[in-house]
Amino acid sequence: MTGRRILITGANGFVGGYMIRELVAAGYQHSELHTLTVSGAEQSLRIGQAHRCDLRDSASIHRLLQEVQPTGIVHLAAIALPSQAKADPSAAWAVNFEAVRQLGEAVLACSPHAVLVFAGSSESYGASFNTVAGAVNEGTALRPLTPYAATKAAADVALGQMRNDGLNAVRFRAFNHTGPGQSPDYVVASFAAQIAQIIAGDHPPVIRVGNLDAMRDFVDVRDVVRGYRLALETELDPVSEGVFNLASGTPRSIRSILNTLIDIAGVDIAIETDPAKLRKNDVPRTWGDANRARTELGWVPYLAFEQTLVDTLSSAGAKISGCT
Repeated sequence: MTGRRILITGANGFVGGYMIRELVAAGYQHSELHTLTVSGAEQSLRIGQAHRCDLRDSASIHRLLQEVQPTGIVHLAAIALPSQAKADPSAAWAVNFEAVRQLGEAVLACSPHAVLVFAGSSESYGASFNTVAGAVNEGTALRPLTPYAATKAAADVALGQMRNDGLNAVRFRAFNHTGPGQSPDYVVASFAAQIAQIIAGDHPPVIRVGNLDAMRDFVDVRDVVRGYRLALETELDPVSEGVFNLASGTPRSIRSILNTLIDIAGVDIAIETDPAKLRKNDVPRTWGDANRARTELGWVPYLAFEQTLVDTLSSAGAKISGCT
């Protein structure tokens, strides 16, 4: 086999769809893309060669890698919702940590020259956000506060160790990312969905919210997947640690995000606090330093956050009107 062969796990998820679009827009051929969806998921993807594999089963992973012989792997498959990880920690550890560890070992054994791009999380920094005065960089201690964050941090550390054994792993700690089509389980998409329902007349002009005082460093999902693509294409310096934050470098209050969305919509909306939306172990502010990604990968966030909000609200409205 010759040429590029990119395996994307979690390809049917929110980020997975954007990852595929990013690769195609960058000139990757459909025949070069191999997609892996979770068991039982609808096979809605029509780009690339589709595969099924239980990433919790080592033998299945080995068979998949021997079949595809990937030159690059973008590992997106995860239990990505923190509340879901909290409700079933055992499943979260199996999917977010053990499956990643087994994937790393399988890549070393079957595809030792492949680049393994791991979609980690800024939530791994956890309590460090409370002690670092400014933006956290990749040298900041991982001090996870939730089951989700702990599983992602453990996988991050495991792949970092395997990198010392020769695994060509590139780990990302992406900060809060959002964009058109995201599940309303996440805060920006939740606001957009509720506002779109109000505009359509399907919901009273009241929006229910959690902690509006929290500040988060948001980045557009389309910028995030560009970072993942750059990792596939960039030969890092041998001394690189291969770990990168993807962040805007600008913390924004959740309140300001909601107010901007309401301004974009041009409607009067009352705001009510929903206790069910309040998260325990919530840090007051997250703030990321992405200078390493800029220096080593040439990555910068291109999309203005206001445009992200416009696009997300437009997508939510289109979904209600049946245009998507």
